[in-house]
Amino acid sequence: MKYHGTTVIAVRKDGKTAIAADGQVSAGSTVLKSNALKVRRIYHDKVLTGFAGATADAMALLEKFEAKLNSYGGNLMRAAVELAKDWRTDKYLRRLEAMMIVADNQNLLLLTGNGDVIEPEDGVVAIGSGGNYALAAARALLQYTSLSPREIVEASLKIAAGICIYTNDKISVEEL
Repeated sequence: MKYHGTTVIAVRKDGKTAIAADGQVSAGSTVLKSNALKVRRIYHDKVLTGFAGATADAMALLEKFEAKLNSYGGNLMRAAVELAKDWRTDKYLRRLEAMMIVADNQNLLLLTGNGDVIEPEDGVVAIGSGGNYALAAARALLQYTSLSPREIVEASLKIAAGICIYTNDKISVEEL
């Protein structure tokens, strides 16, 4: 059975960052859970994370990432690069099917199992089944409104929830 059901979006604007996710977890055409928490604060509440993919895989990556942050004194970029290297080269980690968005006061990054550490040029990144819908909405809201990052991620997820059947409107948000 193929699992779907995550949309995560992050927006960085005017020195503020917000990350939000919907709460739906689905298996095929069945909603298994509607209020899952897919965004977290880690490293003394200084780093935000959001994840999409197989839950156990995402949690394993989150744990590995937090260990990297601790070993590099909270240096987000260094921890992200080191995790990406391990993720790409380690036989166990290579099999994990997940993606992560991580952010601190200076950086907003997308991490993938291909070894990618991508900093979006426009301060917006989204992942998951409704990610492209949320991304398009956030880019438009960022360009044509004066909404705060929190307001943008909330509105973007509501728009995605109206389009993507694997995304719901039970939104959790964290911000720096």
